[in-house]
Amino acid sequence: MKKRPAAQRRGRALAADAQVAPAQVLCCAADQPTAWRHDLVAREEPLEIRVRGRSLAVTMRTPGHDPELAVGFLVGEGVLREPAQVVAVGHGLAGDAENPGNLLNVFLAPDVEVDLERLTRHVYASSSCGLCGKASIEAVQQHFPPLTAPFALGVGLLLSLPDKLRAAQVAFAQTGGLHAAALFNAAGRLVVVREDVGRHNAVDKVVGHAFREGAWPLADHVLLVSGRASFEIMQKALAARIPVVAAISAPSSLAVVFARESGQALVGFLRGQSLNVYAHPERVLD
Repeated sequence: MKKRPAAQRRGRALAADAQVAPAQVLCCAADQPTAWRHDLVAREEPLEIRVRGRSLAVTMRTPGHDPELAVGFLVGEGVLREPAQVVAVGHGLAGDAENPGNLLNVFLAPDVEVDLERLTRHVYASSSCGLCGKASIEAVQQHFPPLTAPFALGVGLLLSLPDKLRAAQVAFAQTGGLHAAALFNAAGRLVVVREDVGRHNAVDKVVGHAFREGAWPLADHVLLVSGRASFEIMQKALAARIPVVAAISAPSSLAVVFARESGQALVGFLRGQSLNVYAHPERVLD
């Protein structure tokens, strides 16, 4: 039976209805009678992203902050560089799809060049995409060069971030089934947090938020993810020029190689009073 601390079950603001859905569950435990109970689960629905009338990607996401997700995705794919390149973002109209709320059109400025043939959700998206590690890194760095500008922060500041992230995970407290990504400034202040069933979607939403708000690029910020750090997350952070990426869990091998070649500090197992630095420890001062 899924259990959550009482402090998470009570006294917290309810997550938006778009993020959670009710469910009837049969709870079984060795020391309790079997019983049906009400529960909440994370919503998961497809989102189709279109640019200039053409479908570029379909991702399974938790509804909410969809424009941020679409913009962040396009930033990570190298389509968008400056906030002024986005004219508008809007959901589909009746007749565009069975559920227009699951279709998003991104309207770009006329001078934005888009290679529609190249863009797919799996260009260099994951370790299962069929590209070797070195080729994947080189492909990304053709669009986003390594970081060289100085930026460093203290271990103590990093250790303070997980509690701030957890306190802001409203939907996770209700469901236990959502990933989170958060952006912090150099002083450790939480700028934005987003939750989603997809780790990469949560990062896209954070990046898209910063892009749309004009806080760009993110050369003096830290990205914290609630799960593990993968190659794709490092790629998205590099596209946003984020110099420090931290994860509550472990990094993948390709994420470590990518961080070392891209000038990014990569921190893993950021829990309690300890952390591991896998790349560029000079960005993490004692």
